[in-house]
Amino acid sequence: MPRSVNSVASRARRKKILKQTKGNFLSRRNVYTVAKNTLEKGLGYAYRDRKKKKGQFRSLWIQRINAGVRQYDMSYSEFIGKLDKKGIQLNRKSLADLAMNHPEAFKAIVEKVK
Repeated sequence: MPRSVNSVASRARRKKILKQTKGNFLSRRNVYTVAKNTLEKGLGYAYRDRKKKKGQFRSLWIQRINAGVRQYDMSYSEFIGKLDKKGIQLNRKSLADLAMNHPEAFKAIVEKVK
């Protein structure tokens, strides 16, 4: 009995990988083995960097809050400490947005904390 290889499924697997590496340079897009390695590496970087992105945004928010708070002669750590003691539960994202786009509201928060 002849061997069954199911070339339809094999071709589909290869095409799926080659389709995902579209836009890469030279053999990274059209040689299957190279494309597969490139894709695996790229997906790994994408996974890692989705996690890193959250930390990068947090540090951006901290910088913005710090810049906003410095105008009122206070450091970031001092501000966050006093905010916690007063029981004001605003996250860094919203505080950064207030510092950037609504300075009068941010000033009110700083005055309440002082």
